[in-house]
Amino acid sequence: MSENLARQFLIREDVVFLNHGSFGACPRPVFQAYQNWQLELEGQPVEFLGRRLTDLLRAPRIALAGELGTSPDDIVGLTNATTGLNIVAQSLNLQPGDQILTTDHEYSALEKTWAYVCRKTGAEIVVVKVPMPLLTEQQFTDTVIAGMTDRTKVLFLSHITSPTALLFPIERSIAEARKRGIWSVIDGAHTPGHIKLDLDALGADFYSGNCHKWMMSPKGSAFLHARPEVQGLLDPLVISHGWTKDSKEPGAKGAFGNSPFIDEIEIQGTRDPAPWLTVTAAIDYRRDNDWTAVQTHCQALAQDTARRLGELTGLAPLSAPEFCAPQMVAMPIPDCDVDQLKLDLYDKYAIEIPVFKWQDTCICRLSVQGYNSKPQMDLLIEALTDLLSLKAQPRKSSQG
Repeated sequence: MSENLARQFLIREDVVFLNHGSFGACPRPVFQAYQNWQLELEGQPVEFLGRRLTDLLRAPRIALAGELGTSPDDIVGLTNATTGLNIVAQSLNLQPGDQILTTDHEYSALEKTWAYVCRKTGAEIVVVKVPMPLLTEQQFTDTVIAGMTDRTKVLFLSHITSPTALLFPIERSIAEARKRGIWSVIDGAHTPGHIKLDLDALGADFYSGNCHKWMMSPKGSAFLHARPEVQGLLDPLVISHGWTKDSKEPGAKGAFGNSPFIDEIEIQGTRDPAPWLTVTAAIDYRRDNDWTAVQTHCQALAQDTARRLGELTGLAPLSAPEFCAPQMVAMPIPDCDVDQLKLDLYDKYAIEIPVFKWQDTCICRLSVQGYNSKPQMDLLIEALTDLLSLKAQPRKSSQG
């Protein structure tokens, strides 16, 4: 399976690419569709951008909404999830003393986003420490809810965490936030195409995710979802042709006939819309290649590799299996110079993989996609055994 799929990707053959989670990788047929859109744009830019664009942008919304369990009226295309989350963070009416509740597993760019918002508004960030290893849903939910106070205005959570590759069980925390009148803002950067997602059932107020990672569309394709009741709270980061002066009035329309939520965010100056327009091709590619079976194979390969490494290090996993992202696993490794290890893995073994220290734990974060193979996993184990001087160890607890 993997060898055949590997030929459908553009990853260099001289690199063992085990880092799909950072920026994704686009299959050849999807990349060709992307280039076709770019060529069509360049053939008549005025017609494409000036007369066709607003209609063209609708098809990806419809296709993606079908995949994500929501209405196309509640989803809008963006370049990346960070942009979507910035739109939300910089739109909400926060006052001095208001609290943004979050965890110690969040993505650094969004930690900076909320710090920026707090500097401007006087709001405060409250960070709860998720108990590690994460073994039960109750363990997570109790910790988050215990952090809520009458000053909490925002609950900000990753659905799948970037540094620790954990799949957080966020459903009950979101429901509790709704009961208390707390806005829920979810970073779903790693989620679309990675796990089954039903946005309406999840019930988060705001959810932003990337399509260029696990959905495998081109870089520059992402979305922001907002429940209809809260769309009016949002302001675009850039004021352009999609904005109207009465956009906050009840029943207002955007400049191009959609809701202000869609028109104000989608139409923001000249940009290359080809990545977003290619989302439909990425969805088709996954369907045509039975990607559910591919994902099952990848998950088994990821978990088996993590198990093998754990037997060598003696370090326990960061969570029970059900709370590990299916195709991405953060594997604890012995204390080391993580920057040097990352360089050595690339220079000596041509392995591209993130190695870093999260809190007090050194981590090697493995991503497994359809183009990866068992021999590549074997090479990773061999390389880490050599570079870390590993031998089989008894298991001991790993705390983060």
